[in-house]
Amino acid sequence: MSSVRKKKAGFTLVELLVVIAIIGVLVGLLLPAVQAAREAARRMSCSNNFKQIGLGLHNYHSAYKNLPKNCGGTYRIRGIDSGDLSNRNWLSWLAGTLPFVEQQALWEQIANPFNKNRSGTIRQVPFPSMGPVPWSQNYQPWLTQVPTYRCPSDPIEPAGNRVAFSNYTVCTGDAIFEQQHSGIDDYGVENTNGTWGHEAATRWGRGVFRNRAFTKFRDIKDGLSNTIMAGENIVGDRTWRAAATMIELDNAVWDQPPSYAKQFLDPKRPAYINTDPNNGGLRPDGGKPEYDGNANHQRGRRWPDGRPMYATFQTILPPNSYNIQRWHGGGGAFCASSYHQGGAHVLMADGAVIFITDSIEAGNQDQVPYGRNDNVNGIPINSQAGRESPYGLWGALGTRASNETVEDQLNQ
Repeated sequence: MSSVRKKKAGFTLVELLVVIAIIGVLVGLLLPAVQAAREAARRMSCSNNFKQIGLGLHNYHSAYKNLPKNCGGTYRIRGIDSGDLSNRNWLSWLAGTLPFVEQQALWEQIANPFNKNRSGTIRQVPFPSMGPVPWSQNYQPWLTQVPTYRCPSDPIEPAGNRVAFSNYTVCTGDAIFEQQHSGIDDYGVENTNGTWGHEAATRWGRGVFRNRAFTKFRDIKDGLSNTIMAGENIVGDRTWRAAATMIELDNAVWDQPPSYAKQFLDPKRPAYINTDPNNGGLRPDGGKPEYDGNANHQRGRRWPDGRPMYATFQTILPPNSYNIQRWHGGGGAFCASSYHQGGAHVLMADGAVIFITDSIEAGNQDQVPYGRNDNVNGIPINSQAGRESPYGLWGALGTRASNETVEDQLNQ
């Protein structure tokens, strides 16, 4: 009787390789979709953070009948203040918003004298109520990261000895002249100079927020739904991304149009600063113009600091473009920015969160910002303050009372 050998079932090597190849193709097709879904979730989380901040600002206004002051806090003490006895009137709007975004515990630490250094050692003289200068790296509340103040798409994290970060800034309009201190010094004294003083600077504070001054919803005569209150910004990490780096121009920031600084971008990678001094780049040797290379002087690096580069943006330069400033801590034009593809979120004064694209109509970028020269493009200085924004739809959305007509359905 002959035996019949049964053939064992199984994959051949060719079949196995084909299956592996098919799986590889499917994974390759699926991976971008997974990445896109993750970014969509992060973008939604960022929008929710902004909505919470907007609700906090509205609740603040309901409680105090005005919006929180950017660049407020405690005045500098003449002759004896090394930075530990006051915050020198530089505290950002984010500090006052804390109790209204469910950060009451952190607010209590800041509002009351805090007697510990960052290391935990007890101080002989406690820090003052409302804290020391907002760039102090020895004051633990400033080093505390507030989750609501960070966009999940921004991967940059602070070191343990750094002041914590923020991805949200307030809008101060479309003019920049003397808006860093608005004519009020660190001691709380108003400057009465007709050009540089408080009264003169008031004309150029055309946005919802103005440094060292309270504003109210009643000041927004263009309508809450037509006026930007705040916007996103990425945090600088010294990779020289233009949207996070400061281009320092001295007084040229006032005397030249925004487009003047385009020459300092990398011609091969226009999203980055040209840092090559041997190839037409900016000079890191102290010459002007230059990029600010200090790690702490990048966009978004200090959430409690109300100085313009950290806490404000202007509707002059389009989103995700570049930033220009007079010098560190000085005024300038700072763009909204984000890691979301194609644009950045803005918070309207009515609390709505809208995604603005990089290609938004931004008017005449060859127009010198209002306020600096006696005569800008034939427009006398005394007639500039009440004029419509020269920066198109983007500029119009940033001004609170210039009577521009906004026809676009931004929330569609």
